Amino acid sequence: MARQRDNKGGSNSSTDKSGKQKSSKQHNENADSTKSNNSSTTTTSTTSSTTATGNKPKHTGHPKKATFEEPSSKFVLNKWKTLAGSICMAVAAYFCYQGYLETRVNTPFDNQKMVTRTGLDDAERYWGSYRPLNYFGMKTRDPHSLVMGLMWYTPSNLGHGGKGIRHWCDMGDNLDKYGWTHHDGRSFGIQEIHDLPFELKTSFVKYPSGKQFGGDWTARISVKNTTRAWDKSISLIWYVALDERTNGHIKYVSDDKSPEPGVYGETLGLGEFQLRFHPVKGRILHKSSLSTVAPSLSKLKETVFTHFRAFTDKKGQRYIGLPGEMISHNGQAPADPNFIAIQITAEVDFTLDITYQSTSGFSVGEMIPKPPTGREYTNSLQEHIAAFDKRFEETFHLKAKGFSNEEIKFAKYALSNMLGGIGYFYGASKVQSVYTKNPVPYWKSALYTAVPSRSFFPRGFLWDEGFHGLLISSWDIDIELDIISHWFDLLNIEGWIPREQILGVEALAKVPEEFVIQRNTNANPPTFLLALKKILKHHKQELSVKGRLDTLERIYPRLQAWFSWYNTTQRGDVAGTYQWRGRDATTERELNPKTLTSGLDDYPRSSHPTSKERHIDIRCWMAFAASLMAELSTILRKDDHKYYETSGFLKDNAILNEQHLSPYTETYADWGLHTDSVVLKRPQLTQKNVNRMQQQQHQQMEMVRVTLKQPDYKFVDSTFGYVNIFPFLLEILDHDSPYLGKLLKDIRDPQKLWTPYGLRSLSKLSPLYQKRNTEHDPPYWRGPIWININYLAVKALRHYGSIEGPHAALAREIYAELRENLIHNIFKEFQRTGYLWEQYDDTTGQGKGCYPFTGWSSLVVLMMSEQY
Repeated sequence: MARQRDNKGGSNSSTDKSGKQKSSKQHNENADSTKSNNSSTTTTSTTSSTTATGNKPKHTGHPKKATFEEPSSKFVLNKWKTLAGSICMAVAAYFCYQGYLETRVNTPFDNQKMVTRTGLDDAERYWGSYRPLNYFGMKTRDPHSLVMGLMWYTPSNLGHGGKGIRHWCDMGDNLDKYGWTHHDGRSFGIQEIHDLPFELKTSFVKYPSGKQFGGDWTARISVKNTTRAWDKSISLIWYVALDERTNGHIKYVSDDKSPEPGVYGETLGLGEFQLRFHPVKGRILHKSSLSTVAPSLSKLKETVFTHFRAFTDKKGQRYIGLPGEMISHNGQAPADPNFIAIQITAEVDFTLDITYQSTSGFSVGEMIPKPPTGREYTNSLQEHIAAFDKRFEETFHLKAKGFSNEEIKFAKYALSNMLGGIGYFYGASKVQSVYTKNPVPYWKSALYTAVPSRSFFPRGFLWDEGFHGLLISSWDIDIELDIISHWFDLLNIEGWIPREQILGVEALAKVPEEFVIQRNTNANPPTFLLALKKILKHHKQELSVKGRLDTLERIYPRLQAWFSWYNTTQRGDVAGTYQWRGRDATTERELNPKTLTSGLDDYPRSSHPTSKERHIDIRCWMAFAASLMAELSTILRKDDHKYYETSGFLKDNAILNEQHLSPYTETYADWGLHTDSVVLKRPQLTQKNVNRMQQQQHQQMEMVRVTLKQPDYKFVDSTFGYVNIFPFLLEILDHDSPYLGKLLKDIRDPQKLWTPYGLRSLSKLSPLYQKRNTEHDPPYWRGPIWININYLAVKALRHYGSIEGPHAALAREIYAELRENLIHNIFKEFQRTGYLWEQYDDTTGQGKGCYPFTGWSSLVVLMMSEQY
């Protein structure tokens, strides 16, 4: 994407241009109208004058006044009419234009969809574990899919309000471990869940035997007691629920009514189907069900809990169970249930197989093949595991590189959780522009995407997804191209993509209302370009197969618009400079106003945000973007001249140094209105503050920022960390630049970024190292180690180490050491805790933040395989 100076394809520019043309046209039309009316008036006046002079009229007492006053009045009247009409037209045009601007934020880029194969067009991926928020759930790639899922609890641990029921992945459940050990993104998956004293294993295998509706599948839930000392029983709940707009019906058939109990139903997306339960091992103590109307997919656990009842069996044993059909009639015909839950309380060890069977498309009397259960399913699962293991080694070559069996098992876990964390969402974001008084709904759309964390961030993030694509594309290029296509179907006419996707009632239930609204001034790093760059580099041959090149052809104009949006909305005052929009210049709470749009949240920038500041990292992203667009334009035989021109300009190290190299520290830095003399202090206790505390019901006033020394415009060079090394991370620096040599030494300095566990995000010498941004917000990007940036670092080191020059030997040395440190620490923490983490402590190496974080932390697999 070339940074085109004439903003070709830039929506903001075309908006302004369009507006000006429209105003100019109106002005000309009004001028012509005025000219015409004036001519008419002049002609009338002349005619009247001639008539008066030539024909001596009768004397009326005021002959001259009568002759000349009437045409003069008409002249004035017409002039005022013209002026009023012009004003009315201008006002109407203004409001029409304002209305047009209001609609741009939620108008799609065009009517041509990127996603051409969805739903049953891609039957192989129709069913899947596309509910990453749930510990285990199944649904289809259908906007209004029927959903299924697992809940479980130990009767002795069931608490008030449903506490103790496991359903949504939640850090508060304090599970010892959970995650996919195997998952290929298409046909099967195996997951282990350690919820002491129990170990649950969930798995599924899909079978393409169905004739019309995406085939069949078998899921297995196995439970064993790992301690033999605690509870001997567990209650499993498998449910079937209809989305609010799912067109269909479901019905539970019990043991008394059918030799094969289960759920029978029919929906528009599935046709007719049967769901059956097959105990394989262990003893069932109690079985019950619930058929009811749930208020929302986000309230399924609450619906189950409110219907719990105590039952006593024939032997006098008491059990918690479900009451059967519970649908209010209210004097009318009962509603059809949209939620069916089947609870089985069993003595462990226990194994249950659940089969889903599509029964549509078969003629009467025709044998309908049944999905395998029992030993047959076990054999099928083993075949899939063997094929996965073989493909994994052929893809990543970890055994050939000398990694141990445990390390390879860990790498399979990381990849599988990336693939098992892919979800399918449907809904509309809430968006706002400067032209809309209130938030407005985006258009409804589907999103097929991986998620950063099933427990804490179970939704799509623009900045994360590009990093996810680096690993996913190595495993399955078609899945990654499909994910990219879904994201770029969210591009609006301005060239903007909302950076956080909160689609559907379940996703909305996990996000506080104040974080739901997305604003079209706010960007996120264009990391999808990293994934595209890798695809062009490593998968060029594969692109010519199965129409993959067509995907790039379709995405090309969208990439142009995306680039142009960045190039106009995030552009700085000086040519070649950029800044992230969205910083709050009025905040009194934050020590350093956050830059959420950069993806690096609380990383220190200039202390006092203004429109004149310039940010080094987004400049480097734009240079990278221009280079990628130039390469893609060449491959697709498009006009690549401007992109190469822009890339050359933004990569020019002399211009880069002039705009971002501090002459005092010889480090690359942001520039803006800045002072380091800021602190958080408690306000003095005044009567006004006391009144405010009482109104807000606070014990004490919240700490506020105090500026001890007035800021001035300068380089923010007292800070050193991830942002400052972006010219290196995105390989913008020349390989023989003297500043590359200094930067490598700074990276390797333990007082700055170097640790035995990876590169810390902020130098220990920086003023805000490990400082809270508010009294409530702990440091986030102010010291901890982040794997996505460390991946870029090892990738860059590998790049500079491969080009012979003055810094190649040092780059190779640091590469080997940093790669080893990262792999060793991430693996060690996985063994210790059972999880990959959001970040790692820079003093101990211990996992921090949310878990499991099998988003970009899974890039450790690519570091192990040295695929960059």
